[in-house]
Amino acid sequence: MNVRRLIPTAALAGAVALGATALTACSGASAAGGEDGKLGVTASFYPLQYLAEQIGGNHVRVTTLTKPGVEPHDLEITPRQAVQLSAADVVLYLKKLQPAVDKAVAQAGVKNTVDAATLTTLENHGASGHDHGGEPAHGEEGHAHQDGDEHAEGEHDGHAHGEAGEDPHVWLDPTKYAEIAKGVGAALEKADPHHAADYRKNTDDVVGRLTALDGEFKDGLKDTASKTFITTHSAFGYLAERYGLDQESISGVDPESEPSPARMRELQTFARQENVSTVFFETLASDKTAKALASDTGLKTAVLDPLEGITDKSQGADYFEVMRSNLKNLQKALGAK
Repeated sequence: MNVRRLIPTAALAGAVALGATALTACSGASAAGGEDGKLGVTASFYPLQYLAEQIGGNHVRVTTLTKPGVEPHDLEITPRQAVQLSAADVVLYLKKLQPAVDKAVAQAGVKNTVDAATLTTLENHGASGHDHGGEPAHGEEGHAHQDGDEHAEGEHDGHAHGEAGEDPHVWLDPTKYAEIAKGVGAALEKADPHHAADYRKNTDDVVGRLTALDGEFKDGLKDTASKTFITTHSAFGYLAERYGLDQESISGVDPESEPSPARMRELQTFARQENVSTVFFETLASDKTAKALASDTGLKTAVLDPLEGITDKSQGADYFEVMRSNLKNLQKALGAK
């Protein structure tokens, strides 16, 4: 039903290689709770950082490899971060989302390492529409367009197709994010059994809040004038799948990539046919492509945040606030009744 998220498997950053020696030297190190007595947790990017903070509470010291304002897909690991990673008590990451992180995690060899992709079921959100330069492919339940000029060789601007075409953006589906939360809670219990009761209580609280959020999305999007939305970056496949929507992406995996003139013309036609009112852009990437398309078609623009990081430009201070902002923006764009 939705645009497939193309998994980046590009060449790894040179910084990882530079950090390999330091990683080897420190591979036997352990934070052992650190001098402050707290469990040291290193998360690869914001959604996992947030869960660690919410579930770990005062018992954990959480650091993230992806600083606010950095596009996670393009992260390069510094030698200092590589050493930090190897010294963590618990490592939380999402395999295939950040190639540099995958490499560094493998080298770090931390015993309590959790791949969030194993805590839920990843899905393939449809075939790519122009992989071979032919006509757009349409899934049984919706559209699945990509620009073949950009992705015909399987790679663009350092990003490549994943073998299975699995979409890693699971945190944008509150139900799947709740499954990950349970796995994070279990990992913290295993690493720090003395505080297991607190971790279980906090996990139950987060899961309860995510269940309520899921209900808000179901109620808020069940009766809309349109079911189709256009976004710069194909990050919203799980959200669309969960709530019966169709996602149409301008650029596929890379929010900064430039769609071809042919793709822009196709989207203009598509917007008219599908009664689309709004083109969504995101906070960590340029809005110029979305605004260009909107200008050419007389459409509005609005933010749909993939929640890969929180900055001062985010429409909310944390995961729940931003997700509720996304819901309001979707309701307005789709014509909630």
